[in-house]
Amino acid sequence: MEYANGGELFFHLSRERVFTEERARFYGAEIVSALEYLHSRDVVYRDIKLENLMLDKDGHIKITDFGLCKEGISDGATMKTFCGTPEYLAPEVLEDNDYGRAVDWWGLGVVMYEMMCGRLPFYNQDHERLFELILMEEIRFPRTLSPEAKSLLAGLLKKDPKQRLGGGPSDAKEVMEHRFFLSINWQDVVQKKLPPPFKPQVTSEVDTRYFDDEFTAQSITITPPDRYDSLGSLDLDQRTHFPQFSYSASIRE
Repeated sequence: MEYANGGELFFHLSRERVFTEERARFYGAEIVSALEYLHSRDVVYRDIKLENLMLDKDGHIKITDFGLCKEGISDGATMKTFCGTPEYLAPEVLEDNDYGRAVDWWGLGVVMYEMMCGRLPFYNQDHERLFELILMEEIRFPRTLSPEAKSLLAGLLKKDPKQRLGGGPSDAKEVMEHRFFLSINWQDVVQKKLPPPFKPQVTSEVDTRYFDDEFTAQSITITPPDRYDSLGSLDLDQRTHFPQFSYSASIRE
């Protein structure tokens, strides 16, 4: 897996508490572009959260952890599985309804709310209470938010997926055409031509300064295999699974 040494977006927001709307617009645009691509390939991501959004060495967004993705979901197709991170679950998932790709736009709304407001739109340590808030509570905005930002967040965090920004057949195009993104050239986003608002000050490809000590202080443990059989010990039928490939395990005492 590629190492994104700019760190998690969660790490940076934890340090800075809140991002400017301009910075949130840049990150939001790159996330929208990524989701547009996934949806065009009939893939729903289902786990948008700050911990899964990394920065590369230049400050561009990389989405990681595709373990909850669902393939084969085209426009109008639905899923049923209850999965995701509690604070980011869309209302339709909590209601145990069939749901579609609009869940990704809800997740985007939660992430962008965090970036511009400095907190989650709905939170409680008790998950049952948290789910009640997501289903029933009206969203509240800080007075410092621009009308464009409020409109975007209100659209993305519509509880009815059919009324949600991006929830229609136009999918990502609805989000891209919102006035909050009026200044964004979407072709430039795809080609990474927009200058990132923050460039990680890394000194090498293995720089870990943007990762919490909780992770970097851990000792590295490599679990040895139970057996050291080489491919040479496989019978003829088994070898056909590894054409033009040979391997011998090195044994270290």
